[in-house]
Amino acid sequence: MTMRQALTVVVAAAWTISAQAQETTTTSKTFVYKEAPKAKLEVVVTYPPGWKAEDHRPGIVFFFGGGWTNGNIKQFEAQAEHLARRGMVAARADYRVKSRQDVRPDACVEDAKSALRWFRAHAAEQGVDPDRIVAAGGSAGGHIAACTAFTTGLDAPGDDLKVSPKPNAMVLFNPVLRFSGVPQLMKRIDDDEKLGDAITPNLHITKDAPPALILFGTDDKLAVMGDEYIKKAKDLGVRAELFSAPGQGHSFFNREPWKARTTAAMDEFLTSIGYLPPVGK
Repeated sequence: MTMRQALTVVVAAAWTISAQAQETTTTSKTFVYKEAPKAKLEVVVTYPPGWKAEDHRPGIVFFFGGGWTNGNIKQFEAQAEHLARRGMVAARADYRVKSRQDVRPDACVEDAKSALRWFRAHAAEQGVDPDRIVAAGGSAGGHIAACTAFTTGLDAPGDDLKVSPKPNAMVLFNPVLRFSGVPQLMKRIDDDEKLGDAITPNLHITKDAPPALILFGTDDKLAVMGDEYIKKAKDLGVRAELFSAPGQGHSFFNREPWKARTTAAMDEFLTSIGYLPPVGK
C-alpha cells in the first residue's frame, strides 16, 4: 500500500467514525419563545440523533423548580438528553420568577402556557407531533406544567388563543397541586381566593384530563396533594400513576439513586402511552 493509499484509508475511516458519531449525538438549539416585561424568555430544544424538521415525533417541555422564586433551565438537562436519545424532542423552558423579575406565581403560569403554545405552534419546524406533547416539571415547575392543562385565563397578551396550551400527557416531579386552602402558598398571591382556585390543578380535574405520572417522596409534605390528584383522577376514570420514593423528602429526584430511578419511571410511563419505543427497538 502506498503512502497516499494509506492516507486515503485513514481519512475514510475517520469520516465514517465522524458520521456514526453524528448519527448518535443529540443537538440543541435555543429560541426566544416570548418577550415578557423584564425578560426575553428562551427555550432550549434538544433533538434526537437523526432528527429532521419533517419528523413527527412526540415532544416534551420541562419547567424547572425553585418555588416560583429561583431556578434555571439546567435542572432537567439530563432528563431531556435521555429522552432525546430515546427519540423525543425535549425542550426546557425558562420563565419569569420572583428573584429576577419580581413576579407572582400567576405570571409563572402565564409563561408556561405561552411556552406550550409556542412549542405546539412551531411543531412543524421542530419535527414534533402537535398531538403528542408532554408538560413536565419539578415542584413549582411541576405546578405550572399542571396548570397548562387545567388553568383557564392567565393568557399572555399577544398569545394566539387558537393554539391550545393543554398538554397531551404530564410528568410531574413532586408538584404543587393546590394553592387554595394552603395559607403559606396563598400569601404568595396576596390571598386572592379566585386566583388561588384558578391555579389549583386539583380543583379542575375532569374526564378529559391528560394521562399523568406524578412522582413524590413519601416524606414530602406535599405528597398529600399527589394522593388527592390520584384519587380524583381515578374516580373519574382518568389515567394517573403515582411513583413513591420511600423515606424521601422534597426534590429527591435531583440526586442519585433517585434521579436514575425517576428517569426510568418516566421512560416506562412514556413508553406505555406510545411516546417512546420499547427499549431495544
